[in-house]
Amino acid sequence: MTYPPNVRTAPDHARAQPPVPATAPVPPRRGAWSVTSERLRAAATTEPGRLRIIGAVLALLVVAFGAVTAFEIADRAAAADDVVNRSQPLSADAADIYRSLADADTAAAGGFLAGAQEPRAVHDQYDRDIKEASRLLVKAAANTDASTKSGHEITTLNEELPRYTGLIERARANNRQGLPLGGAYLRYANQRMTNILLPAAERLYTAETDRLSQDSDAARVWPFFSLGLGVVTLAGLLWAQRRNYRRTNRVFNHGLLVATAASTVVLLWLAVGHTVARSELRSADVHGQQSLDVLNHARIDSLKARANENLTLVARGAVLTPDGRNDKYETDYNTGIKALGEELGRARKLAAGDPRGSSPVAKAIDGVSEWQGRHRTARTTDDGGDYEGALKQIIGPKDSTGESFDRVDEALKQALAHEQGEFSRAAENGRGALGGLPAGAAALAALGALAAILGVNRRLSEYR
Repeated sequence: MTYPPNVRTAPDHARAQPPVPATAPVPPRRGAWSVTSERLRAAATTEPGRLRIIGAVLALLVVAFGAVTAFEIADRAAAADDVVNRSQPLSADAADIYRSLADADTAAAGGFLAGAQEPRAVHDQYDRDIKEASRLLVKAAANTDASTKSGHEITTLNEELPRYTGLIERARANNRQGLPLGGAYLRYANQRMTNILLPAAERLYTAETDRLSQDSDAARVWPFFSLGLGVVTLAGLLWAQRRNYRRTNRVFNHGLLVATAASTVVLLWLAVGHTVARSELRSADVHGQQSLDVLNHARIDSLKARANENLTLVARGAVLTPDGRNDKYETDYNTGIKALGEELGRARKLAAGDPRGSSPVAKAIDGVSEWQGRHRTARTTDDGGDYEGALKQIIGPKDSTGESFDRVDEALKQALAHEQGEFSRAAENGRGALGGLPAGAAALAALGALAAILGVNRRLSEYR
């Protein structure tokens, strides 16, 4: 066979090969969320699928409600426990440190006034106060971070207390020898107590009291998330039972009924328990801690006033106010006794309606009035040049300002003991109202979730 010139033909195997078809497009990869959503939409088109979704959502709601309740109430319970076992004891210890230091200064001045032979009872009281302050400082240091504000104040007190006691011992030694230098040492010791030790003790007390208030506030915060989730959970369970009734004419689904009951118990327990806890902790604050704070300051004011009263006779006009017009210690006494009266007035208002709390406060007020009258008499005697007569009216065993001070101090001790008992009782009740709720909520939530699943499965079995 011949071909026309200049015409080329393809090889036989090329002519026989069929055309290659076009490549089919590869479908895009689908994410897990997309696949899951499609399956859920497909399941929602059938009643069994819808029941499975409802059961899963109800179980999740019940479990979430129980878990959130357990978490939030555990946090409130921990704060309430801190109020009872950490914050308030530290605040009380700080107040006792403050009081012990002020009482030691008062005893030192009183012992010095008695002369070369310091009364044994006064000396022992001073030693007890110093030992108590030292013991409480060691305890506070063990329970306080040194880097905190309270830690800094404790360090200051630990550094300054030995210096103060050293000055007091020098004052005693000179006083026993009849040397006037003893009075100078005593005044210098009082200056360090007044300007360094007592302010540091007051700042420590304020810091610990502020921490107590923070813990009390944290324990009383409403668990809004738990309460809201509980309402949503109950609404979901009631909706599911109403849906079940409308589709089957069956009044009860036992599983859903148990889940509803369990959730209702948790919600009521949460609402009632936290309400009681809030009320008791509020009572502990208003009728306990606030009264304790006022009474602690009142007792400190009385001790400082007594120390200044004694030092007025020790200094005998040698120390004047900055303007040089008045006796410094007499001026400080008047300032302290005025502050004491104001504190007792506040304490009386806080104790209104509580005879056991108001009675010792009334005794303290009467004692302060008597003290002021006797003090004026003693000052008149001293200003008239009768130092020995004034001394007897200040530290004498009968009808003296010291006797009035003891009466005031004893009444304040009784009032403090009563208010401490009121605080402890209310705080313990508040903590107890939250006890068991976290564990109970978790257990009931597990029961409710299981019951909800079983209740839905009972309906699913009708489709098999």
